Amino acid sequence: MDRLQQRMYFFVPYNISEIQKGIQAGHAALEYASLYGHLQSYKDFIKHDKTWIILNGGTTRSYALATDFNTSPGSLDEISFLLNENYIPHSKFYEPDLGYCLTAVCFLADESVWDKENYPDYVENDVTSYYQWKKIVMKNNDKNIFIRTLLEGKRLA
Repeated sequence: MDRLQQRMYFFVPYNISEIQKGIQAGHAALEYASLYGHLQSYKDFIKHDKTWIILNGGTTRSYALATDFNTSPGSLDEISFLLNENYIPHSKFYEPDLGYCLTAVCFLADESVWDKENYPDYVENDVTSYYQWKKIVMKNNDKNIFIRTLLEGKRLA
């Protein structure tokens, strides 16, 4: 089987400067390397792909959550929670200069997540059942189906 191309995705807060979005993504990429640099998927990404996609993650409230339990999580915190809940290997970066707020979340995704020409979306009422689509198109990869759903409608940062 051929190797699937990968992209490294990041979510960053909407309310930091453009340059800071890139810097925070870089911090999270280094955290990712520290955690998962030994994995073949990461080694393949570094050797062959190297593409970063930085997306708008909305708001962050991590520091407030740690100190005030009446504070609702921000959307960036919720993304991190969902990645944890779905066992998606990812990294996070908390910026000391911003009161240790969560400023970036990072993960790898292969082409079955973003290449909708070769891995089309499931179409309800099609002759193919959802289970056939999941088996044939998505190779029964629930994690990639979750990531595809997570990325749906997200905008570049």
